[in-house]
Amino acid sequence: MAAYLELRRGGGLRERVEAAVSSLESCSICPHGCAVNRAAGEIGKCRTPGRAIVSSYGPHFGEEAPLVGRRGSGTIFFANCNLRCLFCQNYAISQLGEGEMVGKEQLSQIMLSLQHAGCHNVNLVSPTHVVPQILEALELAVEGGLYLPLVYNSGGYDSVETLRMLEGIIDIYMPDMKYDDDEAARQLSGIEGYPTVNKAAVREMHRQVGDLQVDDTGAARRGLLVRHLVLPDGLAGTAGIVDFLGREISANTYVNIMAQYYPCYQASQASGLGRRTSNAEMREAYSLAYEAGLSRLDKAPSPAALPPRSERGAQ
Repeated sequence: MAAYLELRRGGGLRERVEAAVSSLESCSICPHGCAVNRAAGEIGKCRTPGRAIVSSYGPHFGEEAPLVGRRGSGTIFFANCNLRCLFCQNYAISQLGEGEMVGKEQLSQIMLSLQHAGCHNVNLVSPTHVVPQILEALELAVEGGLYLPLVYNSGGYDSVETLRMLEGIIDIYMPDMKYDDDEAARQLSGIEGYPTVNKAAVREMHRQVGDLQVDDTGAARRGLLVRHLVLPDGLAGTAGIVDFLGREISANTYVNIMAQYYPCYQASQASGLGRRTSNAEMREAYSLAYEAGLSRLDKAPSPAALPPRSERGAQ
């Protein structure tokens, strides 16, 4: 059973909706804390007013295996973002804001349509800046019979206060851990204090839902799943991130160490981003994760298949 169904029975969902919507009047939904009145149409750093903008939605089979299962993950791609990643592969959505503005009724129907399509979950992609709008729609969707678990699929720059508002609502948290270095985050994503904010958010997510749990078919039901995109020349700080997860979160954390970086959007503006991540860099990233005690690595080679430390660096 999805967590929000229990909360709704006790009357807590209505309280969360009211609190979230009222916060739009002086927005502090994300760590930017712009304090603009989005309810009146003002726009802060996320460039999103009082209504959410949806770029696309539907069953998605390219997500991690526990989310996809047999029938796909029901993704809803929200336009705009509170990060400014120079290398964003979805920049038309995240930076250019392509999509359609929707009200709570329409968004609730989108959620229900994904359930009707047989999806295993409702996967909220880039939800950080539209939490109030999501909660408004969720309340209506529950009245319409929604019961699927919710996936909070974020860039990882999330406010702990907002995450606490989501406790008992979100079943599966899937944040990015993009950087372990302030300067890299500043230069590549235009963000201040990302590592500190990100680690606090991941701690809170894990406190709420724990390690990833799957059912007897392998489909995710509840828990934390972390994504980390390996960048060329160690710019993402992989060593620090896997060490943090292994020591401070859980050695049982499900981690997707991703190899799909390629230069796009404005990547040419940054030194080091002009090439793909090499096979040697990916082998190093996997090795670092295993050395940190992590074992639940999505699509990773086994430790035995990786070269010893003395041989790393060979192409």
